[in-house]
Amino acid sequence: MKKIRLMVFGAMAVAAASLLSVTAVLASETGGAKSVIGPVVKIYKGDKCVEPTEEMRRNHMKKILHQRDETMHKGIRTQKYSLKNCVDCHADPKTNSVLGKDGFCESCHVYASVSIDCFSCHSAAPEKNGQPPKAANPAGLQEKMRTSMGTVNGNQP
Repeated sequence: MKKIRLMVFGAMAVAAASLLSVTAVLASETGGAKSVIGPVVKIYKGDKCVEPTEEMRRNHMKKILHQRDETMHKGIRTQKYSLKNCVDCHADPKTNSVLGKDGFCESCHVYASVSIDCFSCHSAAPEKNGQPPKAANPAGLQEKMRTSMGTVNGNQP
């Protein structure tokens, strides 16, 4: 019985070693493991967000939808979770937008393969001199996600 256990253990060890060597060969032939590039997350104004970073990463959409419901359905306007305030703090001063390759919103949404429909009505740029900017058109963003990620909203194209 002990001899059989040793033979099984030996066979498993040989199989594991073979698998590791094949993986190493494949990794060296394909240039090694590719790392995933994460989203660009920058805050340009203010010293902190309205909530801790982890809270916003996980629940920002719930907060935006809650704000929308309060404003649109109940007529209650508050500033804490307003999309305008998000854009004001996170818009890149060079591009004046949260969209674009390294834009705060777009980089995360492309990374997560989630479409952004906010900016078909709302502006992706902060106000300047009290004047609201024109609304952005995210049609190019959806096409970029389709081609770079292969999916939009987790669905196959």
